[in-house]
Amino acid sequence: MATVLRHSAKCGFPGLLSQLSSPSRHGRVCVSPNFLSQQRNNTTSSKIKVDFDSSTGVAVMQMQSPPVNSLSLDFLTEFSISLEKLEMDKSCRGLILTSTLPKVFSAGLDIMEMYGKSPERCGAFWKAVQEMWLKLYGSNMVTIAAINGSSPAGGCLMSLTCDYRIMADNPRYSIGLNETQLGIVAPFWFKDTMVNTVGHRTTEMALELGLLYNAPEALKIGLVDQLVPEDQVLNTAKETMAKWLVIPDHARQITKSMMRKPSIDKLLSNREADIHNFVSFITKDSIQKSLRMYLEMLKKRKA
Repeated sequence: MATVLRHSAKCGFPGLLSQLSSPSRHGRVCVSPNFLSQQRNNTTSSKIKVDFDSSTGVAVMQMQSPPVNSLSLDFLTEFSISLEKLEMDKSCRGLILTSTLPKVFSAGLDIMEMYGKSPERCGAFWKAVQEMWLKLYGSNMVTIAAINGSSPAGGCLMSLTCDYRIMADNPRYSIGLNETQLGIVAPFWFKDTMVNTVGHRTTEMALELGLLYNAPEALKIGLVDQLVPEDQVLNTAKETMAKWLVIPDHARQITKSMMRKPSIDKLLSNREADIHNFVSFITKDSIQKSLRMYLEMLKKRKA
């Protein structure tokens, strides 16, 4: 049962490391020891930086895609590849997700991936969003979000997929699934993730109104688990991680699977339909008009 989460998260999406791995006779992906030894220390790519500490078994994944860590297709692909590498390394037991950018964790889905794009491109983008969620929500590692800035929409979803959320105690930072403010509807698996965290009624209000919560409000409703001074977010995450890693992996993983597998299976069994629904919705003239108006508003703000 301890492998249920990892197996579920890999179903459906072509193996991102297929060129670097081969299937074993048990159907699981195997990676050569030489490859893992080359990748297990510090790795840096254009949008994601991973620092792995072999003495603690903890990796820190830093999002570094200016200006606001928008979740573009390229970003999501790189993110999933980095996460899959860590998942395959049995010595990596914990992952801390954070940002290198000031004042922002992640601003969420890249609107330019949804505006003026072909249905095929929109479908590929949405599949990558699904894959990010499946891998992170179903990870066998302990996952902690070190939220050191604002985290709306898809950034909030990223945070919600983690086992524990620590946010900077700064009232100027906000977090929430605010898709309706942009004329977009959060899909069922966004909704399920939030319901699993804060309950049905709070989620209903938050999604219908597109609410963003400041740090104290997010703590009050259980959207985050802890607030700390901004300069202590990462260190607190590392201290918290040490407490989680005291628990035997197999017991924690089976319990996590028991809690999360129904939500994961729901998306896996409806994945193609979800992509179709997204593409049909996002390419509607009325939705494209809403996105255009939002982009124009952003341009005026910058001016």
